[in-house]
Amino acid sequence: MKAMKRSTLATLINATLFSAVAGTSFSTLAEEGEKAKNNQLEVIQITARKRVENAQEVPVAVSALQGDNLDAYSSAGMDIRFMNAKIPSLSIESSFGRTFPRFYVRGLGNTDFDLNASQPVSLVVDEVVQENPILKGFPVFDIGRVEVLRGPQGTLFGRNTPAGLVKFDSVKPSQEFEGYGAVSYGSRGAVDFEGAVGGGLTDKLSTRVSVLWQTKDDYIDIKAPGHEKKDVLGGYDEKAARIQFLYEGNDFTGLLNYHVRDLDGKPIVFRANLIEKGSNNIVDGYSHDVAFHDAADNATQQVESQGLSLKLEWDLAEHTVTSITAWESAEIYSRADVDGGYGAVFLDNYQGPGLIPFSAESADGIPDHNQYTQELRLSSNFTGDFNYQVGMFLFEEDLMIESFSYDTLAGGVENGYAFQNQDTSAWAVFGSFDFTLSDDLKLTTGVRYSSDEKDFTAKRTKNPTPWNGSPDEMTGSANPSDNHVSWDVSLAYKVNDDVNWFGRIANGFRAPSIQGRILFGDVVTVADSETVNSIETGIKSDVLDGRGRVNATVFYFQMDDQQLTAVGGDANFNRLINADKTTGYGFELDTEWVLTDELNATFNLSYNKTELSDKDLAVAVCAQCTVTDPLNSKGLAILDGNSLPHAPEWISNFTLRYSKEMGEGEFFAYTDWSYRSAIDFFLYKSVEFKGKPLLEGGLRAGYNWYQGDNEYQISAFVRNIFDKQEVIGGVDFNNLTGMTNEERFVGAEFKVKFF
Repeated sequence: MKAMKRSTLATLINATLFSAVAGTSFSTLAEEGEKAKNNQLEVIQITARKRVENAQEVPVAVSALQGDNLDAYSSAGMDIRFMNAKIPSLSIESSFGRTFPRFYVRGLGNTDFDLNASQPVSLVVDEVVQENPILKGFPVFDIGRVEVLRGPQGTLFGRNTPAGLVKFDSVKPSQEFEGYGAVSYGSRGAVDFEGAVGGGLTDKLSTRVSVLWQTKDDYIDIKAPGHEKKDVLGGYDEKAARIQFLYEGNDFTGLLNYHVRDLDGKPIVFRANLIEKGSNNIVDGYSHDVAFHDAADNATQQVESQGLSLKLEWDLAEHTVTSITAWESAEIYSRADVDGGYGAVFLDNYQGPGLIPFSAESADGIPDHNQYTQELRLSSNFTGDFNYQVGMFLFEEDLMIESFSYDTLAGGVENGYAFQNQDTSAWAVFGSFDFTLSDDLKLTTGVRYSSDEKDFTAKRTKNPTPWNGSPDEMTGSANPSDNHVSWDVSLAYKVNDDVNWFGRIANGFRAPSIQGRILFGDVVTVADSETVNSIETGIKSDVLDGRGRVNATVFYFQMDDQQLTAVGGDANFNRLINADKTTGYGFELDTEWVLTDELNATFNLSYNKTELSDKDLAVAVCAQCTVTDPLNSKGLAILDGNSLPHAPEWISNFTLRYSKEMGEGEFFAYTDWSYRSAIDFFLYKSVEFKGKPLLEGGLRAGYNWYQGDNEYQISAFVRNIFDKQEVIGGVDFNNLTGMTNEERFVGAEFKVKFF
């Protein structure tokens, strides 16, 4: 029956995709790299295969964000989570707030909240992989383009990309003097400033300096009895900067990039018994600007990170040699009231809101972290029917993690401590080969050999939960290693000047992972390597004489030994497990339209179905929720047949932009709407920890005008127009604790560009 359903689904999707472009009048886009004329869509240049290409000709399921879309989404001082549900099959969440984002592509991700967690979706910023989860939260500013590559990217990007890749490219220096400055003010006293300036220092050397400052007042009042205080949580002060130097010689270029971040803020607010028992509704009386913590005075989140990269490129006529050397470093200390309430059940009439079995206040930190990477590539520049890229990659990471527990009821004194050390060494060699089989048919094959090794130790010096029978002092260690050959084969066929078909088969893997947060647990767990085989096919088409674009993909994957995190349960620690098999299938639709001379629109849609297949896989469940999975004889939830956590089946996004010449400038109005369907927060299914569908809308309107050599813009905007609040994550070991999405945000911005 399942096979029949999948076959029928695939048939319907293919019929829908091809009927969308059949019988439509097609024409060639404007010359590559130039903005399309006569209101045609702009050609989008991407570097998904480590060279500049037209996105419509690349045999990879890729979406790009840039221009107005990127500006609007990141309004309101948003961190990287602004991309959630803005691109087909992409969702992002975090239980840390403005740092430690967790990415999910086609349903594949990782819910692990430990600071050495690996993810199957890699983040690459300015061609440097950001491996540690804290590095992934670097603010988004002065970015030229965001690309999301769906499906395994193991050949060119390697380790930890079995689900896909998110790629950021900042605006690079140029010889032209240019820059911009933008400042906005909005709800809760939020101020957002970013700017950049750059130009030539000599005829061969140019620079660009980019800065960001975001601040928001604490606005959440604490109303726990005996702890009442106004404006304690919810604020942040974030600073970041990037400076780049670009040298352009006759046959040589060099790009130096230094970036730094400093965040002093508060963690995401956990809310005790936010969810109504027996449903997934928010309880009556909820207010976004009120919390009931008894440890709010200690809440803090401090992040510092910095990095330096040097890209050198030599043009040897028929070949290009590229070297990228990089260093990244991150530090964090985050402390929060995890139970989200006050008191405890064993105290006389002092607990709330609702049942609080015990108080939980904890902190995690990285006092020391360094990542070093080196990539070396040789790319051919032949004019014939064959080209290639070959290279090698080295990765080294040294990481120390500290975990703390505090006795809130005794005034917040430390009552538990553990630390972890993890050293990772990895290397790879790879090659990608392009063959032109005919004028219309191209074949690409790729292969990568990867080797990965970790050395891990952990030690606890004080057990915060002595009643579990575990001693104060304990140690643990692990040193897993593995190697793997990843590969991909793709075909691209030019149906006509405006329609390209592609098919791709790819294999990827994620190296072994370690979970050793033994502050509350007593075991170091290791997840074996996971591997994935994926097949996809699709079309990329430009329609209506270049005024429309329809890209569509259907896919199926099977992942073996998927690494999963059994988060929480009835204890506050994580365990890593492997599932025998995970399957997924679905489709993605990505479109752009010039509706009239004054009206542009985009629409995208994705469907993702995931299913775990492992009859013996079972995990601990929540302390107080209503579990709907069958339980085994040990009271563990059986996961066989479940979908993955934080994996919405449906994601959709719609934007509409109107512009009209008015006076000496242009009036514009822009709206965007994103939707994601219901999600499960954990591996097991329960009534309470199931997030409802989430629909959010934004609106931005303003006026552009030129004066002299400068362009000015004034605008007003609102995010989450209807102020819809939903539970977007949970903590399951104590009570029905949850977190909500951001409330409605209203603001105004002034921006100037100078040339």
